[in-house]
Amino acid sequence: MMKRRTTLGLMAAGLLGGTAIMRARPAFAADGIVNASKVSKDITSDGAGKSYSIATVVKVDGIAWFDRMRGGVKQFATDTGHDTWMVGPSQADAAQQVQLVENLIAQGVDAICIVPFSVEAVEPVLQKARDRGIVVIAHEASNLKNADYILEAFDNRAYGAELMKHLGQQMGGKGKYVATVGSLTSQSQNEWIDGAVAYQKENFPDMSQATNRLETYDDAATDYNKLAETLTAYPDLKGILGGPMPTSAGAGRLIAEKKLAGKIFFAGTGLVSVAGEYLKNGDIAYIQFWDPAVAGYAMNALAVMALSGKKDQIKAGLDLGLEGYTSLKTPANAAANILYGQGWVGVTKDDMANYNF
Repeated sequence: MMKRRTTLGLMAAGLLGGTAIMRARPAFAADGIVNASKVSKDITSDGAGKSYSIATVVKVDGIAWFDRMRGGVKQFATDTGHDTWMVGPSQADAAQQVQLVENLIAQGVDAICIVPFSVEAVEPVLQKARDRGIVVIAHEASNLKNADYILEAFDNRAYGAELMKHLGQQMGGKGKYVATVGSLTSQSQNEWIDGAVAYQKENFPDMSQATNRLETYDDAATDYNKLAETLTAYPDLKGILGGPMPTSAGAGRLIAEKKLAGKIFFAGTGLVSVAGEYLKNGDIAYIQFWDPAVAGYAMNALAVMALSGKKDQIKAGLDLGLEGYTSLKTPANAAANILYGQGWVGVTKDDMANYNF
């Protein structure tokens, strides 16, 4: 199995170029990158000492969010002895992500953990993987059909409602705002915004969306440019609601450069390592996130459970022993294979030093 991993790693490097290096020790973990001290060996082992090959395929490689997830995937390998690694396209591109999955199928991996850029694009190739007996675990993809299990860090609409609570308070409950998503087909991010808009209509009726959701392809430069264009078209814009993590940097840069702090407000997904300077300087006031390292670790744990005949245990109430994933739930009126935890954290400049990873 190590040979398979090495071969695939070389293929990915040749196709996509090098990847970024992990930045720093995180705040969440008391023991390594992910605090896995409470994870039961019953979850991460099949009882016979068998090692599985599990690849995690992300939306885009080389950005801080997925650099962090790679750390969790690597730690899972160290902790358990399974052959686990992460790959992703060099830019957010559905076709490249599909090709990576095709490569993994050809390599004969045991499981694929995936964070899809476009659910529609990966459905056929994931069906092919499952037809070959490969277990598929998904994240940020609540509408994906071709997955054994879908693991979300939290209830998506509740996450978005919390973002809007903070944005609405900053805006004084009045004015126009714009929302961003990495992809218009990214179900989870669109559910965040759906939850935010519903909360806004109920609690901040004097606020309204200036325009349709901006599709920013998980790229901070695209965020900046599209937000700048929106500001030109809507000079009375007062708020930015960021779905994808890079919006925190794109919005922060725009507000800083145009000296709009206190005039345009931001609340959205972000990391301190990406948006910290804007938090510190007061250009943005609030970011929200979950630990992608823990999410990567949790996906791999579910993959091992599925591979080792423990599917009967993967259901509501499952405790993975990881912070935010101690009592998994199934959303009402959702497929039974969708599980979510309680994994988000909100951060301001007052406590940002505790989460600098």
